[in-house]
Amino acid sequence: MNPGNLDAALVVLTGASSGIGRAAAHAFARQGARLVLAARDAEALAESADECRALGAEVLVVPTDVTHGDEVEALASAAAEFGQGRIDVWINNAGIGAVGAFDETPLDAHEQVVQTDLLGYLRGAHAVLPYFKQQQRGVLINTLSVGSWVPQPFAVAYSASKFGLRGLSQALRGELGAWPGIHICDVYPGVVDTPGFRDGANYAGRSLQPPPPLLDPRQVADAMVSLALHPRHTTSVGATATLLRLAHFLTPGFDRINGLLMRFALGRARRVPTSSGNLFHPALGQRRIDGGWRTEPAVDRRWLLIGGVAAGLVGVCLCLARRR
Repeated sequence: MNPGNLDAALVVLTGASSGIGRAAAHAFARQGARLVLAARDAEALAESADECRALGAEVLVVPTDVTHGDEVEALASAAAEFGQGRIDVWINNAGIGAVGAFDETPLDAHEQVVQTDLLGYLRGAHAVLPYFKQQQRGVLINTLSVGSWVPQPFAVAYSASKFGLRGLSQALRGELGAWPGIHICDVYPGVVDTPGFRDGANYAGRSLQPPPPLLDPRQVADAMVSLALHPRHTTSVGATATLLRLAHFLTPGFDRINGLLMRFALGRARRVPTSSGNLFHPALGQRRIDGGWRTEPAVDRRWLLIGGVAAGLVGVCLCLARRR
């Protein structure tokens, strides 16, 4: 990979069939990168690949389930062959979620979330690091979320996974100090408008709607391109991510308040059948970048209240700083 540009760089991207992953595939294609796209849904991957080829990119499609270590190893091997022995950027992005009371959500659902959202990333890192070490350089980008800092009641396995990813990245950075050309980068978006809210598992039995304000997935994709070009440990996308992280840090009992507000929001939502969603198989709905939620006028009072609390705390801190 040439310094300052991604022309002909070999980029591997998991979760490339929809949402942030599909947007990232387009973004890297526009930069002239050679792409290896992975996800469970072979048909959606083929569509994503065709879109990237239309943008001028060379693309290899490798259907991959990141819950299986042998498939992730095969992905790395195929990518290295496609890149003539080189892998420049690896993006761990595949993710799923399950919403519902912890003890009312089946144990295998919790385990599947952790297998994908935490162990899937660990498998990706384990597969690519030997290539990075051999070539003395490489960029590993992990898609985390504001949920890596702010616990998500009624999505316990997701929270456990995202908190665990922070530890994974930090430990790897400490271990890789002897390889200054290898970079471990984390991207922390706020709530993103993707099909994930439609496709994920719902054991709450209530309709789910992402809280505004929602990010365009393309903003997260642009942040990934920036990290590939100019690696740094962490980057946040969207003011909401920073605001919520600050609110959690400054507000006593934030986790309890968040749980009460979430319970209130779910209690007011309309009843729907429970579903395992895309936990154990690819989603059945149309695969695309956007979830279509940004056109919805409804506002989630829970998140407005949290945002108001955070803004108030920021104001108090600024006033105290000035007085000091």
